[in-house]
Amino acid sequence: MPTAASVTPDVNGASTRPITVLCVDDHRIVREGLRMIIDSEPDMTVIDSAANGHEAVARYRQHTPDITLMDLQLPEMGGVDAIRAIRQLDGDARIIVLTMYKGDEDIYRAMDAGASTYLLKDTLADDLPRIVREVNAGQRRLPPDVQARLQERAANPTLTSREIEVMKLVAAGRRDKEIAIALAISNQTVRVHVKNIFAKLGVGDRTEAMNVAIRRGIIHID
Repeated sequence: MPTAASVTPDVNGASTRPITVLCVDDHRIVREGLRMIIDSEPDMTVIDSAANGHEAVARYRQHTPDITLMDLQLPEMGGVDAIRAIRQLDGDARIIVLTMYKGDEDIYRAMDAGASTYLLKDTLADDLPRIVREVNAGQRRLPPDVQARLQERAANPTLTSREIEVMKLVAAGRRDKEIAIALAISNQTVRVHVKNIFAKLGVGDRTEAMNVAIRRGIIHID
């Protein structure tokens, strides 16, 4: 199995360093599966792995890998925050999001934080090594379905940060009065926010609003 220090001959017989990859996922079986896929390629190797966002930042600082494979659903520090922290350490960091989150808001947040591209685990198939090579070469192409979701988001009104806070409390089953107390705002202001949320999401009640917000990745229910 190649190591970070090993070399791989190129087509002309010259020695080239393999692409080093950091795998970040909170499930050990996923990390091991990614290692098997990456280490089976002659021109790349897994240099380390991490199970949460804080570990991801620490491992990146330690190794400065060529490519980081990043899940979004992570304990302690989420994937988006980890992407942002790594990009603050290294503005040239190349990060491939690899997640089950399909929502347009999830995609937007990850790309806005500095991800190079965004892959869904259920459509990964045999594409990962190719995409690792492309991103390592500086390409930032999004899969067509992911690009379509981003375009759909751009065509729709977005919730403000305050509206997202209200939506999270609505999804938690809080009443207007409870939301008002939690956010230190008036009941009337809560009602205005809820009305605006309904209009932006194109829904007529709180249950519909919650379903749409979860589907789009605006909020997550753990």
